[in-house]
Amino acid sequence: MPAFERAIHRVFLGPDGVRPIWRVLAAVALYNVLVFAIEALLASDPAIWAWMRSRPRTVFTPGVVIFNESIRVTAAAATAFLMLHVEERSLREYGIPPSEALGKRFWQGAAYGFGLLTLLMGSLAALGDFSLGGPALDAASAIRYGALYLVAFVLVGFFEEASFRGYMQATLAQEMGFWPAAIALSAGFGLLHIRNSGEAASGIALAACFGLVAALSLRRTGSIWFAVGMHAAWDWGESFFYGVPDSGIAATGHLTAASLHGPAWLTGGSVGPEGSALVFAVMGLGAAGLHFLFPAAREKS
Repeated sequence: MPAFERAIHRVFLGPDGVRPIWRVLAAVALYNVLVFAIEALLASDPAIWAWMRSRPRTVFTPGVVIFNESIRVTAAAATAFLMLHVEERSLREYGIPPSEALGKRFWQGAAYGFGLLTLLMGSLAALGDFSLGGPALDAASAIRYGALYLVAFVLVGFFEEASFRGYMQATLAQEMGFWPAAIALSAGFGLLHIRNSGEAASGIALAACFGLVAALSLRRTGSIWFAVGMHAAWDWGESFFYGVPDSGIAATGHLTAASLHGPAWLTGGSVGPEGSALVFAVMGLGAAGLHFLFPAAREKS
């Protein structure tokens, strides 16, 4: 084999065909093409296009989150369907067993994520840097917004965990091992938050740390569903229940008239509590809790 062909083979091909890293990059490219195609198709309707152009960029609304995440989930599902056939693998092998969808692990994760967030908010309140305030919505509006935000953030949690702790994690782990892949993807997950208005370095670092905690839950439980619940409940708690900025973006229609007041390093400033120095201690406790809840003996080799 000529030297050039050997070099190409070494870069692109492994013993089982195309190397995992190139399959992941191809999947990411396909996903982005599908997102563009879906958005272009929707934008061909003048009414939808006008609404898309008028969407707020600095605040959450349930409709905007559900719209955006539905597009992403649809594109990701189509990409996964193709990769399943190309790689001849199952969703369970990607850490996404369909039989466990929204089951016990999901609700365990939801309770865990909301508990970690409540620990953070309670610590800020104890230090005098967070006030819950009174109700900001009447009962009917609270139920409606609460339900809509729950749907919205389950979509967010599923899309991000299925992508970063599902397909990409399972595929890259074939080439570099579980934890090197988890570290690389968690760093990428953190950097993805740069696009959020109001985001800062502390919030990006927290997102990366959260990615590692989510990866630990995947390693110990064998599926992403605990992480999906944890992710969804954290976002729902920040945006709706506690009414504070989530990754630098505030929500329209939150439950309480809460306020953060104090130094930015403690409250997170424009980022919200995710940018607080305390959040790293909370993530550390979260990782320790997972270690004891799901003993290492359950890890898959």
